[in-house]
Amino acid sequence: MRLIRFLALVLVCSLTLPLLAKDKDKDKYLKPQPIKLDKDGEKWAEKTLKKMTLDEKVGQLFMVWARVEFLNIDSVDYKRLTDAINKYHVGGFGVTVPVEAGLLVKGDPYDAAILTNNLQKAAKIPLLMAADFERGLTMRLNGPTMFPYAMAFGAAGKPEYAEDFGRITGLEARAIGIHWNWFPDADVNSNPVNPVINTRSFSGDPQQVGELAAAYIKGAHESGMLTTVKHFPGHGDTATDTHIGFAMVNGDQQRLDSVELPPFKKAIDAGVDSVMIAHVTVPALDPDQNHVASTSPKIVTDLLKDKMGFKGLVVTDALDMNGLMRLYSQHGEANPSGAAAVAAIEAGNDMILIPHDLVGAIDGILKAVRSGQISEKKIDASVLKILKFKASIGLNKARFVDPEAVGELVAQPQNVAKGQQVADAAVTLVRDSGTVLPLEYRRQGTIGGASPYTQVTKTTNQTVVVIFTDDLRSDMGWAFSRNMHFRENDANVMFVESSTAKAMADQVMAAVQQADKVIVPVYSFPVAGRMIQGPNGPTNSVALPETSANLLHQILAAAAQKTAVIAMGNPYVASDFPEVKTYLCTFSFATVSELSAVKALFGEIPIGGHLPVNIPEIAQRGEGISRPQILKGGLNPNVPGK
Repeated sequence: MRLIRFLALVLVCSLTLPLLAKDKDKDKYLKPQPIKLDKDGEKWAEKTLKKMTLDEKVGQLFMVWARVEFLNIDSVDYKRLTDAINKYHVGGFGVTVPVEAGLLVKGDPYDAAILTNNLQKAAKIPLLMAADFERGLTMRLNGPTMFPYAMAFGAAGKPEYAEDFGRITGLEARAIGIHWNWFPDADVNSNPVNPVINTRSFSGDPQQVGELAAAYIKGAHESGMLTTVKHFPGHGDTATDTHIGFAMVNGDQQRLDSVELPPFKKAIDAGVDSVMIAHVTVPALDPDQNHVASTSPKIVTDLLKDKMGFKGLVVTDALDMNGLMRLYSQHGEANPSGAAAVAAIEAGNDMILIPHDLVGAIDGILKAVRSGQISEKKIDASVLKILKFKASIGLNKARFVDPEAVGELVAQPQNVAKGQQVADAAVTLVRDSGTVLPLEYRRQGTIGGASPYTQVTKTTNQTVVVIFTDDLRSDMGWAFSRNMHFRENDANVMFVESSTAKAMADQVMAAVQQADKVIVPVYSFPVAGRMIQGPNGPTNSVALPETSANLLHQILAAAAQKTAVIAMGNPYVASDFPEVKTYLCTFSFATVSELSAVKALFGEIPIGGHLPVNIPEIAQRGEGISRPQILKGGLNPNVPGK
């Protein structure tokens, strides 16, 4: 009997010990919780600061890129990351993905989790991991919940959507080891030709921008994600991309107080964790031509910190942008990155993002401290803020994430559905000729072949779809095309970009002449840092390229009454095409928005969005033609792809 009991005890122990070990292993993982700096966190930050050398303190002021890609541990790129940690003591990383020929090479959530864990393992002081997830994690990674651009939330008009956006993005970001999002964008997009903000802004209405930004912050904090309001003191009324060149905000003090600044005040009142300073000149706030906002004590310290009472972390926009670096490279500085970094710290910034030359920037600040130009007390104050920032999300207690949990937390079905819901609600009908909408399902037979794999559908010109894409190498337009063919498998779909528009003009126009209806999705949207050679040098633009614009004018001249133009992004496209008769806006080119546009065309969803901005010569903010859902229950079950 005793032997049986002993064997039973051994069996129980053999079964439970691995479970206990696994549970104990779980304790090392960082568990997201509401943002809170407790007494233990404060003590840890103060104690850690006292032990740091000057080199370690200065390193904490910087963040550099870490790209989600496979790297051998002996590779040059991996050594660059570990050197940034061990040699230069950076405070953290901005997590992004590689860019090849101007296109992002998206990574995988699991790879991102492994990367952040590996970097944390290499660090003496836990690292702060940030990202630019303006549209959720799918901006950089394949698989997570997809959301449309910010302006779609303005069109949908429900703050609760923005709150869900923050909560879901926070949940998924924290699951892969990202603690801090450089969002929400509090810029008021009042300038239709703004090439870098545009649909990244919630709206052209300061009150709506503030409400949606505050709602996003609330949701993000519920998931334990730190937030950043940008681009202070406002980048919405500029016509230049600061990644490329000089940008100026020309409004007077009254204009700034009534339009640009209120959304930032709303975000501060909502408890935003950090404010990002833009590289724009604002003469009404600082007339010094050698200052941009990020290097202006009058804007960073006097206005933001003293007048507006912001006590959180102040960070620069990327230090490698030409809007800032032109000031130092043109003046013949021997170390332009160092000079820019020193100016940013002197202005009142606590943290510097993405310097062009990390070593030069660190060296510049070290020399400034040792010479007495910058007091070490000032550095200490900023580093203490950064350490408390880290402690507020629990990095003083744990720093790793559980890769096994990624599959549980990322892209939960109810969250994926929420992203689609927002995209559906954002679709806005601005003009309607009454002769195009709704389209009707049409399934034609196939041409037989020797096997099912050789059967093809005969294409007709009954419905012609001309997709104006930004780049034929990208995936833009493919979801739209695929969903059109699910509903009209004989639709004639053609892709056009600026380099092919002229050559395809005859083919396109022949099809348009024969068509009963013509659908023209136009993919035009802001791309930060995109270089276009203009008549006066490099520039950026959201306008349709000349060759594509000429073809669209030809289509409308021949068939405006039977043509629907869909702005898959930039809503201001119609200003260049006043002859358009039917015009819809999705404010986004994300796949969810492509599906929403097709569903709206066929009456599968109601159309109820309202313009969050004014479209010159076309429509005013708040306008939108409502259309009811025609097909109850959505897509016809006989149509493949439901």
